[in-house]
Amino acid sequence: MSQSGAAPGPSGDPPRPRRPAALFFEPPAAGPEDERFFDLESITDPRDLLGRATELAVAFQAAADRSVEYQAMAAAQLADPGRFDRMPTPAIADRAGWTEEYAEKMIEFGRKLLARPAPEG
Repeated sequence: MSQSGAAPGPSGDPPRPRRPAALFFEPPAAGPEDERFFDLESITDPRDLLGRATELAVAFQAAADRSVEYQAMAAAQLADPGRFDRMPTPAIADRAGWTEEYAEKMIEFGRKLLARPAPEG
């Protein structure tokens, strides 16, 4: 591999430089070894700490639930018999780290999600 990190093309063409991946978040700055978690460790009042920690827990749970819906929709799309590149259930299960039984349930859940009407906005 060349120093630019790009491999030569299939016909021996000169390598094309790779584009960096898009960042969707600010990477953490290299800093002190003590790790901060949403600045919770700096809240000294237990009432405030409980309130803020609860807000975060609810937000993370909502994000996790929504992510599962997207997993299910993607699994249903990958299993769609109308796709030329359809994946069998065992392959979907393997790719997602699920059991086959769970993958089947997620595919069915995803099909239901995809079949529902789009919200009007």
